[in-house]
Amino acid sequence: MPPQFRKRSILSLLLSAAFFVCANAQTPVSMGANQVVDLRLESKLMKRAMPYKVLLPKGYNADRTTKYPVIYLLHGLWGHYDDWATRTKLAEYARPYNFIIVMPEGGDSWYSDGAEKWESYISRELLPEVETRFRTINDREHRVIAGLSMGGYAAIKYGLRNPERYALVGSFSGALEASDYTGANAKAKGIATSIGKTVDAVFGPENSEIRRNNNIFAMLRAVPDVSAKNLPFIYESCGTEDPFVAGDRIFMGVLIDKKIPHEYRELPGVHGWTFWDDQIREFLAVADRKINH
Repeated sequence: MPPQFRKRSILSLLLSAAFFVCANAQTPVSMGANQVVDLRLESKLMKRAMPYKVLLPKGYNADRTTKYPVIYLLHGLWGHYDDWATRTKLAEYARPYNFIIVMPEGGDSWYSDGAEKWESYISRELLPEVETRFRTINDREHRVIAGLSMGGYAAIKYGLRNPERYALVGSFSGALEASDYTGANAKAKGIATSIGKTVDAVFGPENSEIRRNNNIFAMLRAVPDVSAKNLPFIYESCGTEDPFVAGDRIFMGVLIDKKIPHEYRELPGVHGWTFWDDQIREFLAVADRKINH
């Protein structure tokens, strides 16, 4: 083989190997001072490999002993697990803080157990996987969950369902009335019919048992007054032009009635990434105050 072709062949092999490593990365890739890892969990509950992304704090690989608080960050409907990393400045905003940030795939599932066991997957498989693979501080006071839209609904639901697991939950533009949405009542609720149909697919017909079990307003109202102080601190925000703002205001009213520790921010904005980019920046500062101080 002529030398120039031999060199070209070796270069092609090296490039192919590099592509394979990046495509199947379990080695941290630098994002400034932070590092991102793309992983897959072979889920028994979901019966397939489930992707998730982890943003590691600066110095994670230099110091092999330090453990870190963890934030689980949920995407919205019609989104994917890499949305937070690619559609916001998350890596830049996370740089001053010592958090491990985990971004799981949630499909269009409302992070709920229906035909597939999405809620069980997050709680019973993903959390143990993360806490085994990474140096997380594995107690309630150092575990946070938050999300946007569908993910905001799920974050609050998980916090109410398992208050012993999370110290802080966050909802940005949360679709908090999700269990009441249907394709048939979508217009009356001020949402798109397509959104209602995704809820129908997960929760079934109106007034079904699964809808009742996933109604976070009912869950919140059922909390005994003496137990309210044991709930996670709830951070809730929504844009004034967001179609979900009416439901978020009602939920905030219940938090006040029940004397549940919370922070509510209503700001100019619509249901979109400009608002969520700003909110993840704000929420990381809130999390730092609540968890690390």
